[in-house]
Amino acid sequence: MPVRAAGAESGTGIPKSPSEAMEELEHTCPQPRLTLTAPAPFADETSCQCQAPHEKLTIAQARLGTPVDRPVRVYADGIFDLFHAGHARALMQAKTLFPNSYLLVGVCSDDLTHKFKGFTVMNETERYEALRHCRYVDEVIRDAPWTLTPEFLEKHKIDFVAHDDIPYSSAGSDDVYKHIKEAGMFVPTQRTEGISTSDIITRIVRDYDVYARRNLQRGYTAKELNVSFINEKKYRFQNQVDKMKEKVKNVEERSKEFVYKVEEKSHDLIQKWEEKSREFIGNFLELFGPDGAWKQMFQERSGRMLQAFSPRQSPNSSPTRGRSPSRSPSPPWVINKTSPPSSPKAASASLSSMSEGDEDEK
Repeated sequence: MPVRAAGAESGTGIPKSPSEAMEELEHTCPQPRLTLTAPAPFADETSCQCQAPHEKLTIAQARLGTPVDRPVRVYADGIFDLFHAGHARALMQAKTLFPNSYLLVGVCSDDLTHKFKGFTVMNETERYEALRHCRYVDEVIRDAPWTLTPEFLEKHKIDFVAHDDIPYSSAGSDDVYKHIKEAGMFVPTQRTEGISTSDIITRIVRDYDVYARRNLQRGYTAKELNVSFINEKKYRFQNQVDKMKEKVKNVEERSKEFVYKVEEKSHDLIQKWEEKSREFIGNFLELFGPDGAWKQMFQERSGRMLQAFSPRQSPNSSPTRGRSPSRSPSPPWVINKTSPPSSPKAASASLSSMSEGDEDEK
């Protein structure tokens, strides 16, 4: 919004006093980012040119969300080398300290960092860009000072400084944030344990040979990796040995897989053979066993053959005369009255047979 200058005329045409004009000044501070479709801007591109007085806030006031017409401007600084999850969590805490906050992140340059801390893996341009693409950052301040001065705080209209509460000794001071804490502008954040830039560098140094060998395989030269001629030959030889080990391992795994398949198939064949053998033995016993069907069939056929060769006779001890006339055959001496002998010779023959029968019975 346009800012009315001091001494501007009112609606009645009477010029206002400078104090009345200052009361009507409105805050034009940049607002927090609402969309994340673009990286955060740099401070020199969108510097705060607000003409309204920047009233000092207490932490209690800021946590209530006041003032309503401008965000609370929170500042966090660091080196941010090898930007990782610990950095992101610290910035998230700084962003969410108050209901309506605008997070400014200061990043020190390479010259300042190498002077007071040491060599970095990423250069300053890479570190600036890493911060611009963090979702919690609203503005990035390049070439941030190592120690915060009142002029720097006033220039960027900073309300509070966010950092972990551990005393940070550097540049000849036991704690570079001591004066910020004494002014009541310091808000602590919590460090993330188990992750830091130094920890990541330590892992790389510890496994340097592994990374050097891997990058040689990817096409990097020994000069780019700062590897000597002897170490280069050693690493390449180790890579060849690893390739042979990998091939042997693959062959071994394939052999194990083949043996497993053969064992599985042989187990299935043995199981099927056992089932078939049990079935065969059972059928054999049913047919040729002690009580098998073959024995019964043989006994039946042998009985029939015996009956065919020697028909069964009536026992001799059974009385012939005691039988009923209806069942016993007629004795030879009974003369059929209906059929008399046709001749005297036939009659005499029948009488002789009768006499022979009587003699046999006696």
